[in-house]
Amino acid sequence: MSNTEREHCYEESAQLAQDLHTQGQFLATAPLHPVATATSVQVRDGKSLVTDGPFAETREQLGGFFLVNAQDLDEAIAIATRIPGAKVGTVEIRPVIEVAGLPAQP
Repeated sequence: MSNTEREHCYEESAQLAQDLHTQGQFLATAPLHPVATATSVQVRDGKSLVTDGPFAETREQLGGFFLVNAQDLDEAIAIATRIPGAKVGTVEIRPVIEVAGLPAQP
């Protein structure tokens, strides 16, 4: 994407976040910097290994995320079709695992 296209995508994403917030479905969203800025951390046998770059070599890259409340997969799909990045890439839908003991959402 060009810088202009990226900025337009951010504007559309912000508007979608506002719409989802109005509907009580918005939890969080953020774009991510390119994988060239990544740092990967592994701990093996009590020792940490820190390396520059992404964890895995792949063509696809995670560009950002939307975390939303959806009643079911159909509703999540409907929301995913509204995410601007779906026009140029792929939106992957995953349920969140509930883990006891985590801080409450604000």
